Amino acid sequence: TNMTNQNELQTTYQTKLAKINDTYLPMISNQLEGYGIKFTDYQRTCVINALAEINNALETAGTAINKIDQQTLTQILQKVAALQLNASATPREVYFLTRKKKVGSDWDTQLEMGIEGDGNDSLLARFGRGVKTVHKFWEVREEDTFTYPRMKGLTMTDPEWEPTGKGKVVRIVYPVTKENGDIEYLIAEREDVVRNLTAHINNNMMNETFGIAKNRYQATDQQKKEIDVKKKELKEKMVGKSLDELLDDETFEKLISPAWKEPQSRESMIIRKMRNNVTKKYPKNFENAFLAMSYEEATSEDTRELRRDVTESANTTKFEAIETVEEEPEEAQKKPVIIDYDLETGEVSAPEESSEHNEPVQHTNENSADPF
Repeated sequence: TNMTNQNELQTTYQTKLAKINDTYLPMISNQLEGYGIKFTDYQRTCVINALAEINNALETAGTAINKIDQQTLTQILQKVAALQLNASATPREVYFLTRKKKVGSDWDTQLEMGIEGDGNDSLLARFGRGVKTVHKFWEVREEDTFTYPRMKGLTMTDPEWEPTGKGKVVRIVYPVTKENGDIEYLIAEREDVVRNLTAHINNNMMNETFGIAKNRYQATDQQKKEIDVKKKELKEKMVGKSLDELLDDETFEKLISPAWKEPQSRESMIIRKMRNNVTKKYPKNFENAFLAMSYEEATSEDTRELRRDVTESANTTKFEAIETVEEEPEEAQKKPVIIDYDLETGEVSAPEESSEHNEPVQHTNENSADPF
């Protein structure tokens, strides 16, 4: 009986997804062709995979695909298709989050998209200026022998690397073959990630009151001065610290999410940051304005990356504030976190009158309506 019920549920789910696909695929295809972009089979696959992930995220949040803002949904699907980001790739290239957003006196469920995993690598390979091939990156460790590339006039000597597999990863090297046959070596250093971590701490400090006041919106002028003094002290304490010193300093423990600190994710996070520091900054060329706009919108809203940090850290640490950050953890939890965000004040902490929103929570979909 259980097997029969599971089969019936699976059939119902697949039928529902088929209806969703039939609704959105022709629309996205027509819209992209209107922007001068031919809708390929792979782009179709990317949209289908995105719709499946979006449907899962919305059902987990207790809502349905026909109950959210359709303009936002179609814009997200357009970006996924235009940039050819695959939600089913391993690691995934794109993720979707839901959050609660206060509009007037109501709380609406909002859908958001962000790039993760190998998404930035795919964008570099597909749109990098003059890039023909992005080769597998090197993870250079502490005990490896590594010689940097050298220039003699316009002639470059290739780097040399002898892997040992021992020690922490201290740099990432992307060999890139250009369309003119030249080879570039894009290098990111471990210690440069301290800038990413410092930004993360500063952003988590935005709404921090250190127990001086209940929250920064209710703080008196005197309390605000005391809070600012405390923030200044912490910022000064960050200066000159190495990445690992900063991560291990108990002073900043509550301001650094578990995605950065826990043993199983710490090194993955640092490696991901090094990779991002290379791939995101490389110049891109797009054949039309819509592609350029889609890339800009998908990569410029850093707030989403902090929410991604909160997703990975759900039920572990309570985050009182979300402003801006450069966050993109390596792996995602399947269940999204719903984060309450007040459109008028910009405050992310939940409304006091509702204990339901006192901290990031995950919702199930026991009573959600069928979207079609």
